[in-house]
Amino acid sequence: MKTNYKRLNGSKNFRLRLLLSTLSSTPVIIESIRDDETLPGLRPHEISFLRLLEKVSDDCVVEINETGTKLKYKPGILIGGKGLVHDCGVSRAIGWFLEPLLVLGLFGKKGLTIRLKGITNGGDDPSVDTFKSTTLNVLRKFGVSGEGLGLKVESRGVMPLGGGEVVLSVPMVHSSLTAVNWVDAGRIKRIRGVSFSCRVSVQFENKMIHSARGIFNRLLPDVHIFTDHKAGAQAGNSPGYGMSLVAETNSGCFISADSTVSRERREDEMDFDDEKEELASPEDVGEQLACVLLGEIEQGGVVDSTHQALLFLLCALCPQDISKVRVGKLSPYGIESLRLIKEFLGVTFDIKPDPHTGTVILKCMGCGLKNFSRKIS
Repeated sequence: MKTNYKRLNGSKNFRLRLLLSTLSSTPVIIESIRDDETLPGLRPHEISFLRLLEKVSDDCVVEINETGTKLKYKPGILIGGKGLVHDCGVSRAIGWFLEPLLVLGLFGKKGLTIRLKGITNGGDDPSVDTFKSTTLNVLRKFGVSGEGLGLKVESRGVMPLGGGEVVLSVPMVHSSLTAVNWVDAGRIKRIRGVSFSCRVSVQFENKMIHSARGIFNRLLPDVHIFTDHKAGAQAGNSPGYGMSLVAETNSGCFISADSTVSRERREDEMDFDDEKEELASPEDVGEQLACVLLGEIEQGGVVDSTHQALLFLLCALCPQDISKVRVGKLSPYGIESLRLIKEFLGVTFDIKPDPHTGTVILKCMGCGLKNFSRKIS
């Protein structure tokens, strides 16, 4: 039987395209992947993501040409499974792999338990602490059972050499997600957080917490930031420190922000000691992160800007019922995700700005994706 492939171009939104391709069982051909760059083709983390898709699904076909500029992907059946292990490498953080895995795990034949190795905090990706405190709570809003849903940080790893390990557990959805009417952002009732340090003095954490609290304590009394100092094997392979903060509202919303300080991995030089780059002081990290979180809160909405794409995707995967959500200013990635959701799932969002609060209300009718993998067993 001839397979009809959807043709796409470029490397943009690679992860989201493959995630939607897998969920909608749409085979894709992606061409011209960085073909005009000095280093053409797929990057190590993109190849690693394809290997990860092969691990969690059965009978999926991946074909890459010699230069890595053309990819042919035919999705298989999502299996899930326990005791899986995947090395995410060090070109992107584990957070980059976690977001699609959370969604894929829900629609598997069995629940998913997987150990991921690599960078737990760093880069442009959300840290594993943010996933624990915020992302898992977003899933619970859509009727995902709290039992069997979790993320355990066994050891930390920062850039450039990683060395962290986490264990992700996702239960399967028995039939489909639950549509939401989630427009009440509420008011902030408390701020929680966790600071960490690997292969540096624990004093770095105390300084970060002190400067962050200096800003928050003027606004509300209930601020508690835990410390997580790692040493030895649990501290990974590189020194670094950072913090993840989450503001909880009285209507059950979680707004998060995180930051990590470590040496950057340089593509062109293998020797890190040529020029020591100036790293931000812990006091600055604490203060800047507190301001970033306040900025996210000021924007309004039921999730922060990094969780918009996931929120829209979950709404689109709901049964054929109306979901309604409120977000702050639409992020560029959020807008791209709306376009791709329409292209792959045929779900169009009705977008209305709310001039009183400066937020945006989005409504959609879900595509009614059911967990068919489960029925096969």
